[in-house]
Amino acid sequence: MTESNAAVTITYCTQCNWVLRASWMATELLNTFGTELGSVTLVPGTGGVFSIEVDGKLIWERKRDNGFPDIVTLKKLVRNVAAPEWDLGHADKAESE
Repeated sequence: MTESNAAVTITYCTQCNWVLRASWMATELLNTFGTELGSVTLVPGTGGVFSIEVDGKLIWERKRDNGFPDIVTLKKLVRNVAAPEWDLGHADKAESE
């Protein structure tokens, strides 16, 4: 695989105590993609914000997308921008069945 060095940014609301959700998602992305990602950054915010960007492209926004992504959906969204050739194994196979 060629390194994409994509930068993922997760902005979360500190008032809503979403740091654990954000850090869990960051950990899942790092475990899945490893060095394919250049960085995963957590950015504290307020006002109910929860958004995820890959290289500045908004891929998820809690208010716009009506909640939080499940982890398989998040991995697919990140993969589609950061590493389109990346095989997500069982997550990709479930769609084709």
